Amino acid sequence: MRKVDIKRKTNEVDIKGLLNIDGQGNNKVKTGIEPLNHLLTLFSFHGLFDLDLEATGDLQHHLIEDIGIALGKAFRTALGDKEGINRYGSFSLVMDKVVVESNVDISGRPSLYREINSMYVDKVAEIIEKDTFDDTSFTFKHAEEFLESFVQHSGISLVYIIKSGEGDLHHILEALFKSLGKSLDQAMQIDDRRKGIPSTKGVID
Repeated sequence: MRKVDIKRKTNEVDIKGLLNIDGQGNNKVKTGIEPLNHLLTLFSFHGLFDLDLEATGDLQHHLIEDIGIALGKAFRTALGDKEGINRYGSFSLVMDKVVVESNVDISGRPSLYREINSMYVDKVAEIIEKDTFDDTSFTFKHAEEFLESFVQHSGISLVYIIKSGEGDLHHILEALFKSLGKSLDQAMQIDDRRKGIPSTKGVID
């Protein structure tokens, strides 16, 4: 089983837990930031990996960034040399009137890119610039701060597309984290036909 401890302790945060990417979607998430708890719970549940995570810290910004770092490093470690994995994953998910598609490549070359369906650019732009998660202090920028840290330290390339913006920030972020969990689950699965590393270079680092 691809299971690792999650550990990160600095002068600003203390993060610990356990990640099992061959799990069943069981989770226990306590970050002190309720919207992030909710999003990571959805991420774990729909990605079918087990996540036990507890984090404390001084500032919300530090917690969000460092949780992304710790979780990204945990995924990278759990995947090992990536032998036999699918590597790629893509999933388009509906959340009421919102549709978000996540596409991932476990490439070792981290990047994050967002695209919005041209029909909804203005509507989505207004939501992600002005809306908050259920009237809390959690914004779209906070979610992207987490994702940026996560992809940088997991070595994953993530391109996500907001295909429909007929909703609010809560629905957009729920759809994003659910679809990310589903696409990452696809990419991490072992394909018995694949012998070795899924790259013509022979290595993913």
